[in-house]
Amino acid sequence: MATDPFFSTDLPAAGADTVLSVAQLNRQVGNLLEGNFSRIWVRGEVSNFTQAASGHWYFTIKDERASVRAVMFRGRAQAVSFVPKAGERFEFRATVTLYEPRGDYQLQVETLRRAGQGDLHEAFLRLKEKLAAEGLFDPSRKRILATMPRAVGVITSLAAAALRDVVTAMARRAPHVPVIVYPAPVQGEGAAAQLLQALHVAIDRNEVDTLLLVRGGGSLEDLWSFNDEALARAVAASPIPVICGVGHETDFTICDFVADLRAPTPTAAAELSCVDRLACLDQVSDLLVALARQQRRILERASLRLDRAMAQLVSPQQRLAQQRRQVGALQQQLWRAVCRHHELEGARLNLLKTRLGSALPPVARRRRELDALQRRMLAAGSRQLRAPQARLDAAALTLQALSPRKILARGYALVRDPRGELVKNALDLSAGDRLTLELSQGSADVEVLKTTGLL
Repeated sequence: MATDPFFSTDLPAAGADTVLSVAQLNRQVGNLLEGNFSRIWVRGEVSNFTQAASGHWYFTIKDERASVRAVMFRGRAQAVSFVPKAGERFEFRATVTLYEPRGDYQLQVETLRRAGQGDLHEAFLRLKEKLAAEGLFDPSRKRILATMPRAVGVITSLAAAALRDVVTAMARRAPHVPVIVYPAPVQGEGAAAQLLQALHVAIDRNEVDTLLLVRGGGSLEDLWSFNDEALARAVAASPIPVICGVGHETDFTICDFVADLRAPTPTAAAELSCVDRLACLDQVSDLLVALARQQRRILERASLRLDRAMAQLVSPQQRLAQQRRQVGALQQQLWRAVCRHHELEGARLNLLKTRLGSALPPVARRRRELDALQRRMLAAGSRQLRAPQARLDAAALTLQALSPRKILARGYALVRDPRGELVKNALDLSAGDRLTLELSQGSADVEVLKTTGLL
């Protein structure tokens, strides 16, 4: 009889009377299972799914004839981009283990994929790796979305619930932004080519600032049109920024990675395409308040400048009165200056007269002396009347002839410099010198035009 490999064990040799504890039995059975069922693939339907607070997944895998319990620990579950739902069919890669406390065997799941889609998943990973290596997922090449788009384009099916979600979200969030639909089927044969054509139409018409590539959730096969390489390259090369909102939050497609922004749902894609109208209004309101505040500051500063300018501004009447006062003050200053000049000139003239008087010969004293001599002569008697009288007359004539006044009376003049000194030599003078001429009757101020020495 051939030995069944599934039931071959390395149990230690024991006699018929060997007794094992339940724990020992379960441990040996667990070792047997783990050693013979290491990392197998099992296909089945999920039921009784529970996500514990610890993050572990507990569920049952069943088909039409049997079921088995399964567990997927938190570290493995976090690597899955979706949460399984009851009734969905998957292929599970797992290890067969035994839960020793109860003696129940279970599957310890490492990863899972949708049933029948293993090849699609492998193709998805290969294309993802290829495009990533070319840099199509690089964040540096992502375009910046317009915050205030003139219009938003939607590439999806006219019958898709995603279109209703987008239109509803746009009507609620930004009713002022037009929505232009570029219809194309989102699944089935030829859907990828028609999506690509709709994208080219949107680019050629250039009537929107943002494109939304959206559809609802589904299986990997349902979403496969959005994993098309040609469509992904066109999305990456689009001059119009593209937001990809395909499936649910846990669904990922190649278009999600190459798009400028990935939205978890079509509704979220619509919300990310533009700023909320209420937020815009609040921002505009804040800006208007800030603008009014700034204008008020500007007006206040201008008012202060105007007040200072008006304080410095003088009316024509005030300016004329101020100029009259200035003219009056200047006239007074001029009059005082003229009077002061006259006083100075008068004092100077008196000084010159005094100096001139002191410089003239003592005619009066000489006359007095002469009178005294005459009296003495008369008193001397008459013995020498004739001869002395003749000498006296002659002396009087001589004296009169020598008198400066007599000389001046004949047309001569005394010339004095500004210091009052007599000028005796023309060579001591220069053109432009001011002189005073003392005449027989009065005096005159003159200016030297030219000097000439004696030949």
